[in-house]
Amino acid sequence: MKRHGAEPAPERRKKTTWKEFLAQHWELLVAADFFTVEVWTRKGLQRFMVLFFIELSTRKVEIAGISSVANGLWMTQIARNVTDAVDGILKGKRYLIHDRDPLYTAEFLTILQGVGVESVKLPPRSPNLNAFAERFVRSIKESCLERMILFGEDSLRTAIRNFVAHYHSERNHQGLANRLIFPEAGHLGNTGTIQRRQRLGGMLNYYYRKAAYVRCRCLHRPLAETRRPVMFNPTRRRCLGCRAKAKSRYSSRTPIGRGARHLAPDSW
Repeated sequence: MKRHGAEPAPERRKKTTWKEFLAQHWELLVAADFFTVEVWTRKGLQRFMVLFFIELSTRKVEIAGISSVANGLWMTQIARNVTDAVDGILKGKRYLIHDRDPLYTAEFLTILQGVGVESVKLPPRSPNLNAFAERFVRSIKESCLERMILFGEDSLRTAIRNFVAHYHSERNHQGLANRLIFPEAGHLGNTGTIQRRQRLGGMLNYYYRKAAYVRCRCLHRPLAETRRPVMFNPTRRRCLGCRAKAKSRYSSRTPIGRGARHLAPDSW
């Protein structure tokens, strides 16, 4: 048993594997990691550090900070931001998975413990244990940052902001059954023509179907049924001009009031 790394039966029950730990606390886990980006500035090529947090259950990502000089004060402010009681990403979470980078200072960890978040330090040289965070780093670098020449900190922030927006609402995730993290409600169930949304000059593309349009029976301009569901009569297909005429004609015979607003659509 010792040769194969198996503990005695009484001790074996006291330990859990990393896979079991993740499965038991899946909804309460957040991972954090750094990655670096080189940017051209007035002082030459400068390296910036980016700190991000990712929810393992939803794959939601929050960029906590971007700085060329990372220190303890910077990390302390980030700890206050991510533990905010209103919109902090660690709200309602219990564990933070991170590596042994010295930037995770004692004060940073103390602030997390104050809100009930326990630090889970990974063993040295074990990036496979933080696979979701490492996969996000690979995605943002291969799809965006390594394909651009960045000039100044503003260009870096713009590129990261656009990729995170694309990552959340325009990129399918295989780990989520090819679903979007935050799909736009206006793009679900549409049957119109295919449209393309571009970010960063066409580097990031998102394809969706436009809302289907219906044409008024009097051959006026088309109108989307979904835009005015209360004011549109699908049986008669009245356009804006026809409905305005019908409403004014009916309003001249009916007193203006609460009853007129409810009866007017039935007369079209």
